[in-house]
Amino acid sequence: MKIKLKRIAPPFQMKAENETGNSIQIDASPSIGGSGAGVRPMELLLMALGGCSAIDVLMILQKQRQVVEDFFIEVEGERETGKDANLFVKILIHYECKGEVEEEKLKRAIELSLEKYCSVAKTLEKTATISYTYKVLKNE
Repeated sequence: MKIKLKRIAPPFQMKAENETGNSIQIDASPSIGGSGAGVRPMELLLMALGGCSAIDVLMILQKQRQVVEDFFIEVEGERETGKDANLFVKILIHYECKGEVEEEKLKRAIELSLEKYCSVAKTLEKTATISYTYKVLKNE
């Protein structure tokens, strides 16, 4: 796996690109001189966690023959303060799933993702406590 970054505007705005040409813009916070024209690196970590877990959960639910019509995740991270590198110490992931989905199967899929399959979660759990909530929205 290889990622390339190229500065596209001073002082910190960059384009990150993967091997297949997909890209995202990264920038620093205005509080440290960035222009806010891209996602900040620590935000990318939370996005990666949400994306990784979402793929796991959706694959597991598909194998369980659950019918998912809509799926939403919100990830909130709390970082330590007063250090040079402010690591995540707490992360809360909220999952919402709409469709013909059994609540117990969604819960099990989330547990399998966070405890076994999601590489991003396994990386972040070394410094952060990762917890979750979930909600199944039924068709009316």
